[in-house]
Amino acid sequence: MNLQEKSQEVRRVFEELDTEIKAFLEASRLTCIPGCGFCCSNPKVNASILEFLPLAFDLYDKGKAEKALEILESQDEQSLCILYKSISMDNTMGFCSDYVNRGLICRLFSSSYRKNKEGRKEIITCKKLKEGKKSEFEAATRLVNDNLPIPSSTGVYGELYNIDFQLTSQQFPINQAIKKAVDLVLTYKFYSENQEPETNENF
Repeated sequence: MNLQEKSQEVRRVFEELDTEIKAFLEASRLTCIPGCGFCCSNPKVNASILEFLPLAFDLYDKGKAEKALEILESQDEQSLCILYKSISMDNTMGFCSDYVNRGLICRLFSSSYRKNKEGRKEIITCKKLKEGKKSEFEAATRLVNDNLPIPSSTGVYGELYNIDFQLTSQQFPINQAIKKAVDLVLTYKFYSENQEPETNENF
C-alpha cells in the first residue's frame, strides 16, 4: 500500500470504531462531561504517526498543510495539541477543532477497555469522569464485564499495526506525531505529483 492507501485504511478503521463507540455510549450513558477538555490539557499525551495520516491528508487537500507545519514547528514540549481550543484559564475546558480527524488515542479514551491483572475489563477513562459520573461509571463497568460490547484498545491498535507497523510502533508527543504525519504527506505528494510518466526513453 502507498501512503494514501494506508491513510484510507486508517479512516476505515476509525469509521468502524466510531460506530462501536456510539453504540457503547448510548448503552452505557458514560459520555464526557459537556465542555470538558481535561484530557486534552495534558501536554504529555502521546500518539503514533499513522493515526494522524487522515488529518495530514485532509490538511493537504484543503491547502493548509504547510501552514500547519509552521505552527507545529513553533511548538515546544509543553504545548498542548494544536487541535485543542481551550476556553478556560486552566485549559481544562475546551473542544477539538477537528473532531473528525482526531487521533486514535482521542477516540479510545473513555470509550475502550483494557484488562487488569484479574482479567476483568477496565474502562480507560479519567478521574473527572469516574468522580463526576460515578454511578454511570460503576454501572458501565458492570455492564462491560457482563459482555456489553466495548472496543478493545489493544485490538484497535493491532489493526493499525497491521496497516503499518513502523508508523504505529513508536509513540511521540501528540504535536510531534502530527508534524511527522504532515511531513510524510507533503513529501509523498511532492514526489507523486512531480513524477514524470515513464516512456521508452526512460529505460
